[in-house]
Amino acid sequence: MKNQKEDHFNQNRVDNNGRVMTTNDGVPVYDNNNTLKAGERGPSLQQDHIFFDKLMHFDRERIPERVVHARGSGAHGIFEATADLSAYTTAAFLKKGTVTPVFTRFSTVAGFKGSTDLARDVRGFSVKFYTEEGNYDLVGNNIPVFFIQDAMNFPDLVHAVKPEPDREMPQAASAHDTFWDFISLMPEAAHMTMWVMSDRAIPRSLRMMEGFGVHTFKLVNGKGKGTFVKFHWKPRLGVHSVAWNEAQKISGFDSDFHRKDLWEAIESGDFPQWDLGVQLIPEEDEMKFSFDILDATKIVPEELVPVQIIGTMTLNRNPDNFFAETEQAAFDPGRVVPGIDLSDDPLLQGRIFSYMDTQNYRLGGPNFHELPINRPVNGKHNNQKDGFARTDIPKGGVSYFPNSKAGGCPYHAMLNGETGFQSHRQPVNGQKVRARSVSFADHFTQARLFFNSQSLEEQEHIISALSFELSKVGNADIRRRELAILNQIDPRLAQKVGDNLGLVPPRELDALTLKFARNNHPDYPIPAPRPEVEKSAALSMKVKPGGGTIQTRKVAFLVDDGVSKASVDLLKNQLEQEGARAVLIASHVGKIKYREGGETEVAHSYLTEASVCYDAFYTPDGDSVKKLEANPDYLQFINEGYRHCKALAFAKGAEMLAQKSFIKKDKGVIFESADDLVKDFTGAMKQHRIWEREKARKVPA
Repeated sequence: MKNQKEDHFNQNRVDNNGRVMTTNDGVPVYDNNNTLKAGERGPSLQQDHIFFDKLMHFDRERIPERVVHARGSGAHGIFEATADLSAYTTAAFLKKGTVTPVFTRFSTVAGFKGSTDLARDVRGFSVKFYTEEGNYDLVGNNIPVFFIQDAMNFPDLVHAVKPEPDREMPQAASAHDTFWDFISLMPEAAHMTMWVMSDRAIPRSLRMMEGFGVHTFKLVNGKGKGTFVKFHWKPRLGVHSVAWNEAQKISGFDSDFHRKDLWEAIESGDFPQWDLGVQLIPEEDEMKFSFDILDATKIVPEELVPVQIIGTMTLNRNPDNFFAETEQAAFDPGRVVPGIDLSDDPLLQGRIFSYMDTQNYRLGGPNFHELPINRPVNGKHNNQKDGFARTDIPKGGVSYFPNSKAGGCPYHAMLNGETGFQSHRQPVNGQKVRARSVSFADHFTQARLFFNSQSLEEQEHIISALSFELSKVGNADIRRRELAILNQIDPRLAQKVGDNLGLVPPRELDALTLKFARNNHPDYPIPAPRPEVEKSAALSMKVKPGGGTIQTRKVAFLVDDGVSKASVDLLKNQLEQEGARAVLIASHVGKIKYREGGETEVAHSYLTEASVCYDAFYTPDGDSVKKLEANPDYLQFINEGYRHCKALAFAKGAEMLAQKSFIKKDKGVIFESADDLVKDFTGAMKQHRIWEREKARKVPA
């Protein structure tokens, strides 16, 4: 009986070792890396049933949260166009002076809904424009490139980065075998890997990260002429990160750190703003560069094509209900309006199907666009009347076109002499193939460009991140394969990571990596073209001299009973004038007494708060100094803030407290007796971090 039961439970267990890959119908798969296209650089074909079968299965793997980008935060706002783009596009919302309502959703990619905001991860950055010509979704990330070149590999990438299927671990983390196994076999992922291992993957705030459309799109003008376009969101507050050690601690103290930060900023009237920029590339320059602009693993360096600012987005209202708005918001890169069109990027071509299919499934059917958060402001009119979750009540007895019973309504725009959406007319000619253009075959030049463009401190953070991630990989062969990839990018990078792992980086790519790479390019490796740009200033997050702002930064005022009100107000008033927030933290919550008399309310204590949740620290003068000297939680605050390279200021009577710690005087440690307290402290804060401090005392990256 026992054997019969075991046979019953074992009959559906499948061992894939040594098996040829097949479709769900058992048909052998010839190529699992490339969608079916009209020519190597042509558009994907609708008849690619193998791709559709793969993506439809992938899109239905989670109920009810999103498969990726499950954990998100959203806000309402407006977009105001500020430049004249009429020579390039007919899009009405891009006409100078036009104000368009928007809903923006930020997210992590890999984690489930209950994961932390501070995981090392890509951040989604998606904007829904409610234009007078219908909804337009700019669905992007805070990183301008992606891991893969063709949508056929998208389910594989996500499966690799998700928790391992036999153990459901680790959560919201890429530091495990399956992710690096996949990445080490995909040289095309090298560029994106550099970005994800940089501090871009651990932003200080959603309000302080860039956004990118990732893909190359098209603008189309009134004469039908197309112009390739890359979209950029530039935050007014600058681009900033936390330290890796800090990110891990924030995850423990406040896993909602980013969503709370966004919510509180909007509630307090500190409305986040981003400028929208475009890189415009004439059609005739499509093949001008050493890289292919349709390759989603490549950027167009700003030195080659400058970013032109065309408008500003302001987020000014939090959702009234998280589920109804943020959770039910449905984004789709294929949702474009007249004047904007799609390119033949094979990753984008696949996303057009996948996102629509996902929303159909996740939101209960084909009528998800009737949910208030997804409804177009100009209404929707077609002959579709049935389906799950229909909330509209369509009138009339006609559900087909053409018709005479309803006067042909709703009619084609062209039948009434009106302008509707028209795809950009472009010649398409090529054999029906599963293949990849040889112009996609250079995988390391731009990865090298990114690494070379970082400051020395940022490079060290990448080295530390790679060392941390790969140290979590149990299979030594996977580590060696990835070290070989890193060696193609920069030998010094590979050597330093290898030293941390106790491995010698191989000079050549692993045979298995080459085998998979040659599936796409039989002659791989192909000699890399000469790059136009060796370094790009736009790729570094280091604050330029004279730049930076302290707007909305949180400064912890470390106090106790007997603190001097004059010493508090001296700095508090100036910080608030520049848009920063002073937050009093004491040994207890409730009222504390001033030395001069009177009292104030304190909402935070050393036991309930953590230094990692603040941007800078100030210790005022007063009778409180003696109490702080004996308070180990206070000393923990300033020591940890120093280790994380933040600015610290001490009033004259409190300077002796720094001597009780391991704090050393530098340009980010301000003493009232030796420095200009206000000017030097705010100046240090504007630099975001005193990264040079790491050289003297290493902060975990």
